[in-house]
Amino acid sequence: MEWPFEESRFAGIVVTNYLHRPLFPHLFRSLAPGGILLYETFAAGNEQFGKPSNPAFLLRQGELLERVAEEDGLRVIAFEDGYVDGPKAAMVQRICVLKPLAEPRLCRIA
Repeated sequence: MEWPFEESRFAGIVVTNYLHRPLFPHLFRSLAPGGILLYETFAAGNEQFGKPSNPAFLLRQGELLERVAEEDGLRVIAFEDGYVDGPKAAMVQRICVLKPLAEPRLCRIA
């Protein structure tokens, strides 16, 4: 797949209700140091509530965590995997990921 954006371009990326697994490495590389990725989409078990119900479009249990673990240097800030009742009942996974700064910033406390 041809990805149109260069590495370290975005300070923030938000993805909702969309799953195309080949995009994960591109999304991670497109984050600038200090950048945040927020990703939420449907998970296994959603078929009991309606669409999407095709397993190809549902995350496996813990899959977002696995995808982040495959990339060096990313830090998980928050992760959820389970049932939500609004805006409609669904099974979802959510993750917030930080791409740390290249060099840690030090603060001097006086």
